[in-house]
Amino acid sequence: MWPPQWLTQVPTKAIEYGEGDLVIDFAEAFGVITKDSIAGKQGSPLVLRDWQKDLIRHIYATDGNDGFRQKLCLVGMPRKSGKSAIMSVLATYDLYFGPKGGEVYSIAAEKEQARIVFADAKKTIEANPELLEMTKIYRDAIEVVSTGSVYRVLSAESYSKEGLSPTAVYADELHAHQTRELFDVMSLAMGARGNQAHMVAITTAGVKTDRTGQDSIAYSLYQYGQRCSRGEVSDPSFFMAWWEAPAESDHRDPETWKIANPGFGDICDAADFESAVKRTPEPEFRTKRCNQWVSSALGWLPTGSWDSCAGDLDLTDKDYVIGFDGSFSGDSTVLVGATLEAEPQVFMIKAWEKDPNIHDDTWRVDILEVENTIREFVRDNPRVKEIVCDPYRWQRSMEILAEEGYPIVEYPSTNARRMVPACAKFFDAVVEGRLKHDGNPILARHLDNAVVKVDNLGPRIVKENRNSSRRIDAAVAAVIAVDRALASRIEEEVLTPGVFVF
Repeated sequence: MWPPQWLTQVPTKAIEYGEGDLVIDFAEAFGVITKDSIAGKQGSPLVLRDWQKDLIRHIYATDGNDGFRQKLCLVGMPRKSGKSAIMSVLATYDLYFGPKGGEVYSIAAEKEQARIVFADAKKTIEANPELLEMTKIYRDAIEVVSTGSVYRVLSAESYSKEGLSPTAVYADELHAHQTRELFDVMSLAMGARGNQAHMVAITTAGVKTDRTGQDSIAYSLYQYGQRCSRGEVSDPSFFMAWWEAPAESDHRDPETWKIANPGFGDICDAADFESAVKRTPEPEFRTKRCNQWVSSALGWLPTGSWDSCAGDLDLTDKDYVIGFDGSFSGDSTVLVGATLEAEPQVFMIKAWEKDPNIHDDTWRVDILEVENTIREFVRDNPRVKEIVCDPYRWQRSMEILAEEGYPIVEYPSTNARRMVPACAKFFDAVVEGRLKHDGNPILARHLDNAVVKVDNLGPRIVKENRNSSRRIDAAVAAVIAVDRALASRIEEEVLTPGVFVF
């Protein structure tokens, strides 16, 4: 089934310029099925499905110049979707038709996992005398003598991988990597090859955090791919194709299985799903068969409820509240607007975010830019009644704006006695459809990142863990804006300049 649920855009010209059709011809000329399955008997010719051909064409798209357009490709598929077969064919092609002196690597969290793709490639070569004649095969390496190109297997001991110069890297089951070290080592090592090198990671979903407590490398790239797919980020060097079932779907429904599994009823057996869903815990089934990410914490808004509130906004002649939640470094700062109505209209004003995939400890929010954005919005929208701000790290900016006459209201988001009822008010407005929003993808992502903390005061939203890079600042800004927008009245004191703490 094509396209998948998430697909980064690749220009048609880039697909036409690319090597995809050459790779497909190679696969169908030399590829063999390496083990008995419902796709065919061992040793029989490999027959690519249309969706597999589309995927290959996208992976090998190029800008028309010398080299690959995509430097990094992330492909997400459930189990038993033929991942190893696709990877082995691509790795074999890159070995024979990549640059002379090429270095092709299969990597995985464990060496035995990395050997799965390598073993399939080895069987393909051994089944074709023409390829075998050109090749020397060792236990963990395959060499094409005429070009000096080598294909090797590596595992997660990244400290031993310095000095490599890969032309192609195939990462199997990236979700299982306990840290991002090996990925980073191989990704940086490709730099010496320029446009000749690319990395393809094919994985199922998994848990969101690795053993360090940070977002796993696979989940980080998945979120980055979502941002690219939504148009938040433009990065022609990155490609993602991710099959998954919609979050709100019934995991027991065969229609859900069809959406998530491009080879359903063809490469993977429908009867196996019917059996597995009866004996597998729901989180495990959703992860491995529906390709959905799981979390150790409880999500907040019911699935699909926020999306159902999206619509065209009418902000003419409205009074506004601005919700402001910010950081100084390492996180994000967000301004969210809400109209003062019984059914508020919520919209993004501006967000400042550090790119989680760029390790820059010097990144800081531009404080003056934030202050000026507030000034400009109020100047253009004089009916702003409150600027509701969490004062943490922003006390001085609040004092400056208050002295200039802006209606600043302090609203510490760490105050549970305030945030618990505010979160309840926001939750009820969303699930009951008494709120409309502009569909901003950053706000949607931050709301999706928010999880529920429940204590003796009640439930409120928090990060999944303190070290997580999954930001929720836009969610907090929206909650405090809606809380004030839904207040029964705006206190008279707030309508005069100054800082008012309630």
